[in-house]
This record gives sequence, structure tokens and C-alpha cells, in this order.
Amino acid sequence: MLNPLRLLLSTLMMALPMLALNSHVYAAESATRASEFKLDNGLQVVVIPDYRAPVVTHMIWYRVGAADEVRGKSGIAHFLEHLMFKSTDKIPVGEFSKIVGRLGGQDNAFTGNDATAYFQRVSKDRLPKMMEMEADRMVNLRLDEKEVLTERDVILEERRSRIDNNPSAELNEQMNAALYLNHPYGVPIIGWYHEIAKLSREDALTFYKHYYAPNNAILVVSGDVTADEVKTMAEATYGKIPANPKIETKRVRPSDPPQIVARQLELKDPRAGNYSFHRDYVTPSYTTAKPGEAEALDLLMKIAASGSTSRLYKKLVVDAKVASSAGGDYSGSGLDSGTISIYAIAADGVPLEKSEALADEVFNDIVKNGVTAAELERAKSSYLADYVYESDNQATLARRYGWNLAVGRTVADVEGWPAAISKVTLDDIKKVAAEYLDVRHSVTGYLLPDKSGVADSSAPEAAGSVVQ
Repeated sequence: MLNPLRLLLSTLMMALPMLALNSHVYAAESATRASEFKLDNGLQVVVIPDYRAPVVTHMIWYRVGAADEVRGKSGIAHFLEHLMFKSTDKIPVGEFSKIVGRLGGQDNAFTGNDATAYFQRVSKDRLPKMMEMEADRMVNLRLDEKEVLTERDVILEERRSRIDNNPSAELNEQMNAALYLNHPYGVPIIGWYHEIAKLSREDALTFYKHYYAPNNAILVVSGDVTADEVKTMAEATYGKIPANPKIETKRVRPSDPPQIVARQLELKDPRAGNYSFHRDYVTPSYTTAKPGEAEALDLLMKIAASGSTSRLYKKLVVDAKVASSAGGDYSGSGLDSGTISIYAIAADGVPLEKSEALADEVFNDIVKNGVTAAELERAKSSYLADYVYESDNQATLARRYGWNLAVGRTVADVEGWPAAISKVTLDDIKKVAAEYLDVRHSVTGYLLPDKSGVADSSAPEAAGSVVQ
């Protein structure tokens, strides 16, 4: 028997080229999917109904991340995320996730530069309990000194395993530090080892009391629930928490001066498996870009560097055979800026300089000549297809709305994205390529396997966009 949902998706897939040309129709159909409201204490609430199964995803987002930390306290946002699973007066140490599990649910959390989020996926009838528990730890976190020190050791080990024992991650961290001259995005989300080692119970509680409040949070619920049901439950739990009058309405962070020189890094490490070339550019994000720029950057990188049909892959891997793999992307989710990233893993015996030179040729050609109409339409159709498929997953939907709202965008921005993508022109692509593919705004990194024995694999402790 045909699944009606599969049939619907197949129909949508066939209609994608027309959607690219008739974006207003698609936008109108998706414009009312989510509803939103605020509680009296300032908590923003978004509800995304999905009635196919009696399951919900419950997420609470705080408008605070690693880039909001006090200098010298790197890693405190991620540290607090871990400590939030400890205890309150109602929940014993380590019981939060166990309770969710006993109720048949799943839970986790993650920290980014601009937001920290906690989520559970449970049956609909368990949603009131999730709200009760999450509201409880929003204001009643209890931290025992011994538990704090134990968890700090856990995070130090996490840093050793994820970063310090991974040459690619070490290079990424060093490139990121060089990419931002003054902005806190240059500090790793997980934190610098020597600063994590000094974090204390008092540091965690100070950060918690300053940022964790309903008027600095967004509640997102997707699944088998109505807005009225969510409002009733939210008012009975989160609604009892007073707002924090000290919460700033706008985040103000140090900014970078104009970037006037390209930076280059080289990391030699005996643990590196392959020679690889990497480059990152600073760009605007969806929050900071001029209208249409972020969408054009997304489509530019889809054409230039995404997958085996991209220009970068075909030139370096298929045609010239200087690389075994190559690709890149645009990350536009930041509150203050975004990045373009590209990479190439060298073929055996081929110097990295050849990959870098050919990558420059690919992007210089786009700056000079732009892309073709066929390439642009394929990229739009691919992105719209991704949007449709991702909309079939309630957890993905909750993240889509939550992250955008946490960095200052709106429900209308989220639901208007397909229409905005469809409006991008060939001139838009060429314009953003010329403006933002400026090597002076970039960092280039080489990762080199060092078999000489000079590099020390046990060197002292030297995080990506999200740390769990």
C-alpha cells in the first residue's frame, strides 16, 4: 500500500523546478506552519504542529553561547551545559536523563557560539513532565563542589580526545583563532585547555544566574500538539518563573578590525593521515548580510564546492587528479558573521600547492564569469528538496526554528527561506563571489604528516560549531 506521505513527497520533488519559478506559492503554503506567542515573563514560544504520531520534541534554547563568555573563562558555556544535568532540589544528581529514559524518551543538549539548547523527544502525554523538569533546572540548579570538579575532568578529557588527539581538529582550531582578529568566535567553543582547568563552581553559577532566565529563552515544541495546549502547559511551568531584569536585550561583543592581510598556517603532525589544504573566509551570516546575500552565498558554495558534481571536485579530483577529495560549504548561522570553508585532500605524491592553485582557479573563474543558469537552477532545486525532506522530521524542524530565533531571526525569515532562495539571480552570485572571496579575509592551512620524528605526538593540549 502506498504511504500517503511518500506520495506527497514524490509529488513535491517533481514540482520543485516550478517552485523555484513560483516561489510565492510555496512561501504562502508554508507561511503559517508555526505559531508563536510570549508568556508574561518574556519566554518566547514557538509551536510546530505535526499530528502523524503521538510524539513531541521539546526544546529550550538560551540566547547565550561560547561567544558570550568573559575573556579568560573560555568553555564556561559548555561546562554549564554539562552541569545542568546534575541536580536540583527535586531531581537527584545524575537522574535527569534517567527519568527521561524511564519515561520512554531521549534527551541531549549542545552548545554553540551563539546559543545553548536542551531537548527531549517523548510521547505527547509526557510533555507536561518535560516542561516541569526543564523549568525546574532553569532556576533551581544545585551544584556540589565535588561533582563540579569531576565534570570538569570529564570535559578536559573530552577536549583531549576530540581536539588534542585529532590533528585535523587542531588545525581547524588554530585556523579559527587566526581567522578572527578580535571577535570571540576565534575562541573554541569547548574552551582552551588551560582555562577549562581553572573553571570553578562559582564561575558556573555566575554564568547560570546571569543568562538562564525565561526572558532569555525560547521554547520550541514540534509534534502532536496544538498552540493552545502548549500555552496552557508552559504557563503552568515556565510561566511561574520571574523574568531576570538584568538580561540585556541586545548582545554586544568585540568586533574585528578590517582584515587586510591573508594568513597562512602549517601544522606538521605524525598522526596526520593525509596531506590536506584548507581555507576559511569571513563572510556575513544570515543575520548580518544584506537582503539576498546569504542566500546567494549558500547557492554559490552549493555550485562551487558541494558534492561530486561541484566545480571544485570536478576540477581537482576528476580532471586534474591532484586530490582524492575536495569540497566546501557556507556556514551562515552565526549571530555576528559567517564563513566560507573549502578543503582538498591531496592525491598521493601531489604537492598541496597544486590543489590550492586549482582551487583558486575555480573561484577566480566564478568571480570573473559567474555561474551558469543551469547550475543555479540545479542548486535551487537541490536546496528546496532538502528543505522539503528536512521538514518531514520534527526534531529537525525544532532545531531550524530554534536556532534562527536564537540569533535574532524570525519565524517569517525561517518560513520565507524557500522564496528567498528562489529569488537569487546570476548577478547576485557573481556579486557576492567578488565581494567575499577576498584572500585578505581568509586563513589558509596546510596539514602535513610529519614522519621525521621531530613533531611530538604527546604535545601539550593545543571545537567545532557545536559541542555536546
